[in-house]
Amino acid sequence: MKENQTNKLESSSPTVDSTYIQQHLANERTFLAWIRTAIAIIGVGFLVTNVHFTMKSSLSPIGDLLANIIGISSVILGILTIIMATAVYMKKITAINNQTFQAPKKTVVILSIFIIIISLIFCIYFLIA
Repeated sequence: MKENQTNKLESSSPTVDSTYIQQHLANERTFLAWIRTAIAIIGVGFLVTNVHFTMKSSLSPIGDLLANIIGISSVILGILTIIMATAVYMKKITAINNQTFQAPKKTVVILSIFIIIISLIFCIYFLIA
């Protein structure tokens, strides 16, 4: 039995993924960091919305609208971040194996723009509320 397992290990050739294992592990860590970022974005949206509607004494129609916009846009941005992270992760697997890897600039710029927009809405909300 032990001899059979040894033969299987010796006869199997390394996969393409195992050739670039460090790059694949770094890719996976980056993907998980994007997922954590998405969860944090969603969490901040829920937090702002819940805090706003918990403080019933300071409710105003414009404040209600901004709190809802912040909550909904944070959830949407979090979901988009997860989708983009997954797409980039899968693309990088192929690029690493084909040795054609290029750092993704568009996804970082797009996500940054959306976070700036939500941050501006936060500023308006805090100035009004």
